[in-house]
Amino acid sequence: MNDQSLFAFPSLDDIETASRRISPYAHQTPIMTCGTLNRMVEAELFFKCENLQKVGAFKFRGAANAVFSLSEEQAEKGVCTHSSGNHAQALALAAALKGIKSYIIMPEVAPTVKVDGVRGYGGEVIFCKPTLEARETTLKEVQEKTGAEFIHPYDNLQVITGQATASYELVREISDLDFVMTPVGGGGLLSGTALTTHYLSPQTKVIAGEPKNADDAFRSLEEGRIIPSIDPDTIADGLLTSLGDLTFPIIQKHVSAIKTVSEENIILAMKTIWERMKIVVEPSGAVPFGTLLEHKDSFRGKRIGIIISGGNVDLARLPWQ
Repeated sequence: MNDQSLFAFPSLDDIETASRRISPYAHQTPIMTCGTLNRMVEAELFFKCENLQKVGAFKFRGAANAVFSLSEEQAEKGVCTHSSGNHAQALALAAALKGIKSYIIMPEVAPTVKVDGVRGYGGEVIFCKPTLEARETTLKEVQEKTGAEFIHPYDNLQVITGQATASYELVREISDLDFVMTPVGGGGLLSGTALTTHYLSPQTKVIAGEPKNADDAFRSLEEGRIIPSIDPDTIADGLLTSLGDLTFPIIQKHVSAIKTVSEENIILAMKTIWERMKIVVEPSGAVPFGTLLEHKDSFRGKRIGIIISGGNVDLARLPWQ
């Protein structure tokens, strides 16, 4: 793993620059409240709705910041990544807005709706076998053939800095928060959120929710080293990846805790947000509220900001059908 001293954490100035850079392209998403949800956990909740972001997820912030940070020389040959999720669509859209090519390596078992989404944003999809080795081998082949710049889904400083702009908007609008919560997969959103909160609201603690059935980040923080995600089994399909060499040191330094949540409470949280807040949230985005339902005693009476990470849902596979 990279030693913390080998790279500088993004600064507040970096985050403010990213906010200005992406502002012509990204939505400043609303912050919503709900009395029913407050009463359920006996706390005051403020939801930053990144499910209403372009491509339906916070991922557009990081992809846009990374793409629009490229030099003209870097950008002219396009960008590439491997992703079957929201980052794939986010990078394709960011590249289209910049007027450059994007090459997206996706597993051949990727849902058709996600493949169609990438193509709809102008991305060229290259299929590979559904293994990490196949993804990386195919990515290398595409890079050698095209010269495209690789934009990692989360372990990229410009991506992390872009993701930090969501909490930058949150903590500037809502003051005196006791906690800010995000879900955690690869850690791009969590690490960016931790940095912004540290700079702008140092008294606020940053915590993450993670499925019990995919608890590698929880175990990594406990053991002080990256524990790989092996055979995760959760409906929160956006949280299946392991922490990265760049995200983990930031999380170690600036995240107070990672708490786990059962599949039952993720589903309950998702259903409740749909029914009571009248917004579409994907399972990964419901994880923080599900975590509060499972750990009420730790948060009673507190003011809590929650980043709803996304709202991309396969309507044919809702978990309560």
